[in-house]
Amino acid sequence: MKAVRALRASSHPRPAPPHRARFSTVSIPRAPHRAQNSSLASLSSGPSSSQDLDPGLFARIPNTQPTYTPQPPDKDVATPLSRYRELIESGALRGDEHQTRIIQKLQRLHDRLASYNPPPVLHPPKSSGLLSRLFGREQSSAVAPTIDVPKGLYLYGDVGTGKTMLMDLFYHTLPPNISRKRRVHFHAFMVDVHKRVHAAKIALGLNGGDPILPVARDLADEAVVLCFDEFQVTDIADAMILRRLLESLLSYGVVCVMTSNRQPDDLYKNGIQRSSFIPTIELLKSRFEVTDLNSGTDYRRLPRALSHVYYDPITPETMNEVHKIFGALTSSNPADPPILNRTVDSWGRKLIVPESTSNVAKFDFEDLCGQPLSAADYIELTNQFGTIFVLNIPKMGLNQKDLARRFITFIDACYESKTKLFVTSEVPVYQVFSDDTQTDNKGISDHMRSVMDDLGLSNDIVGSSSMFTGEEEVFAFARACSRLVQMGSKEWAETAGQH
Repeated sequence: MKAVRALRASSHPRPAPPHRARFSTVSIPRAPHRAQNSSLASLSSGPSSSQDLDPGLFARIPNTQPTYTPQPPDKDVATPLSRYRELIESGALRGDEHQTRIIQKLQRLHDRLASYNPPPVLHPPKSSGLLSRLFGREQSSAVAPTIDVPKGLYLYGDVGTGKTMLMDLFYHTLPPNISRKRRVHFHAFMVDVHKRVHAAKIALGLNGGDPILPVARDLADEAVVLCFDEFQVTDIADAMILRRLLESLLSYGVVCVMTSNRQPDDLYKNGIQRSSFIPTIELLKSRFEVTDLNSGTDYRRLPRALSHVYYDPITPETMNEVHKIFGALTSSNPADPPILNRTVDSWGRKLIVPESTSNVAKFDFEDLCGQPLSAADYIELTNQFGTIFVLNIPKMGLNQKDLARRFITFIDACYESKTKLFVTSEVPVYQVFSDDTQTDNKGISDHMRSVMDDLGLSNDIVGSSSMFTGEEEVFAFARACSRLVQMGSKEWAETAGQH
């Protein structure tokens, strides 16, 4: 379990030690719009390094999304169902009866929201004290549940079935009376929540009080509809506050739609003090419409052209090629030249980006993953820099498991923020976690094989790894490999990095 918790760095950062780290994050991550992750690139044989620079690598296409990502609707297209039909008619989507079933549920929620009048969010009366004016003294229980709140939707299913695409389509077609809305990756949302809870505790001081209520109240002030992508719980800090947080949000009239790879009963499975999390599961099952998406189409397996963004092995030729790309990307704006050792403030500490412009950054692998950085650090980096270069990635063995965990966390942050990634690696980047050839078929659990198969991965593409053993570790490893494949596609390279 310690390994599982280490894999996903805590989203409740503690005060940093006084030493200077190498680079950093800064603000609360507000999840950028992330394109739909319903496709896994198919690999074709060929050399790992490019021979000619791909024009797509330098594409600056404003707000362009991959084929299956819904766009904000035209003025005359105002519902999820009509927009979905339009995408099918245009050929952007394939008709899918399972997705149609889900879009009809989202359409019903849309219709209900069109006449929804959310209750006012009541704030406690102000008093003369500064701290009291900031937060007030909260009662021990949340406000009484609002009776007429539309029931939210909890949508779960396998990776690549279109959950994110459908939720984004719903979000972009919300009725005009829903002016306060937020779409966010759940991990970034919890980073935000933990920072707000920390601030609330400081403000409440020795007098104490419930810090969850002011946080929930402020969130309800900001959004009547919350859309969470990839709802999952692997961290005990999240598990312990989720019931109170969700209960309070619902009581304030917030409507939530969330996607997940797991049904509610499988959330935080085998987690520490899971019995304390069971009420959250019961809340999800009673206050949300829980439905699965078992689509007949696996969009991850649709073939995609590969882009020249991953280079191996590490030779003078491949390094020159990558430096040439970095120079081309950073020389287009004379007012924003690359600078060395850019400093970024993060949670009271100064961290250093070795070389960067305002939107393009370059790191050595040791700078990126050899430091004790958290998921919050990587989220902030990928929010700030639309394109990131990572050089000299080694093949990692059991003695480098901490590096592997951090690299997986970094890959997840890149994917969630839709960051354009260039790397040089000792072996193909999909295989940096894999065992040596002679041990590929030894020590691999049936669970590892099952998860890789579910994600459309094979040993021929990513190898296999006995480094990861716990259920969450195995899934995170396989998902990171799947995401690396997708992020290596030409489609990703041409549309990512638009921060």
